[in-house]
Amino acid sequence: MGIVLHTLAALGYGILAIGPWRALAGHGSPLASGAERWGLGVVLAVHAAALFDSMAAPGGLRLGLGLALSSTMWLGMLVFWIESFIIRVDGVRLLLLPLAALGALLPVLLPPASQIEPFGVPWLGLHLILSLAAYGIMIIAALHALLMAAVDHHLHRPRASDDAGQARAWGRLFDALPPLLVLESLLFRLIAIGFALLTLSVLSGAAISLTQTGRLLPFDHKTVFTLLAWVTFGVLLLGRRIRGWRGRIAVRYTLAGLGWLVLAYAGSRFVLEVLLQR
Repeated sequence: MGIVLHTLAALGYGILAIGPWRALAGHGSPLASGAERWGLGVVLAVHAAALFDSMAAPGGLRLGLGLALSSTMWLGMLVFWIESFIIRVDGVRLLLLPLAALGALLPVLLPPASQIEPFGVPWLGLHLILSLAAYGIMIIAALHALLMAAVDHHLHRPRASDDAGQARAWGRLFDALPPLLVLESLLFRLIAIGFALLTLSVLSGAAISLTQTGRLLPFDHKTVFTLLAWVTFGVLLLGRRIRGWRGRIAVRYTLAGLGWLVLAYAGSRFVLEVLLQR
């Protein structure tokens, strides 16, 4: 059943992605209609059901690289969907929806998940939820950072094209986005939420390590890269508050922080599950 639901979710995201890509080609409006927004809500519900069916196991939890990436993508899309009712972020769909379609299919394409037994390990369930939530929020923050970079480039160097229709299509795409200052404010709000979740994830991981091994934190690559990400985002938020960091500095720090997070979890799981088949 999980395979069917994941496939349906991927198809749903793919169908919704047709609209913004047709608008980029000069056909239709780059703005999302009310039907599209509620359609995305239905697809998110299907994706959530697929994740629950694949992750729930008797007495435990199934988790692997595919499910972890798919669940973080789902959470990121949920954040985007909620925000779409508050401010106009329609241009983000151009990148987000194809990625969400791929994310929904990853549990089907990658090796099957392994079961995790939480019995006797306090805080493990909470730690996993907090970690996935932090990764999902930071992925969306990174995509927002890339979008900010594109908008900034467009403002300073408008796209020149011999094709007037293509130039108009790019213009409509950027017109569908909120002002750069609004995007920047949204980026730092996402980073602040993600940093709070990452902090709680580190604290819960420390509590698990302390109860299981007697050490506050294990000295392994996952812990080191996670702490590097935590420090990177913390420095960015502190620099924003004290020195008013913004623009390209914010983009660079955000992408660097996400890079550490990817190395902390997804990189190691990719090596173990895909390359080493463990």
